[in-house]
Amino acid sequence: MTRPNRLQLFAYALAVAVIVADQALKWWVLQVYDLPDRVSAPVVGPFWLSMVWNRGVSFGFLNLGADWTRYTRWALSIFSVAVALALAVWVRKVERPILALAGGLIMGGAIGNVIDRLRIGAVADFLDFSRLWFPWVFNIADSAITVGALLLIWDLFLAPRKGAPA
Repeated sequence: MTRPNRLQLFAYALAVAVIVADQALKWWVLQVYDLPDRVSAPVVGPFWLSMVWNRGVSFGFLNLGADWTRYTRWALSIFSVAVALALAVWVRKVERPILALAGGLIMGGAIGNVIDRLRIGAVADFLDFSRLWFPWVFNIADSAITVGALLLIWDLFLAPRKGAPA
């Protein structure tokens, strides 16, 4: 077995940091602040905390009715773990920091939401910027997945390459 390189270690450490930050904030919102009982509360300006139980994927996509909940919970958990494991293998081969950053963000976000699905039965979403016409309520894990995916897309289509014509 080969020793992990610096980019691989960075990706794994970032994934752990995302999981810890995501779960710590969810614990605070659910247990200390008790947002489920408040439902919604202003924080500052257009930023509110609003409790949404997401049984779908990031930003509530595929948030289907109660009949599908028991199936989607397990299917999405298995899919998310598979993605995280595939990325854990893939980051062993990355040679650019942006790819390690993207992999770490997506791995951490995927596992952060899986923990909610398995522990609670749904993902706790509560970061609400709808007063800025952003229609979704989300969490740190969702943000990490989204930023990681955007970084992958940017690297694939827009990043300059060595030796490429100008």
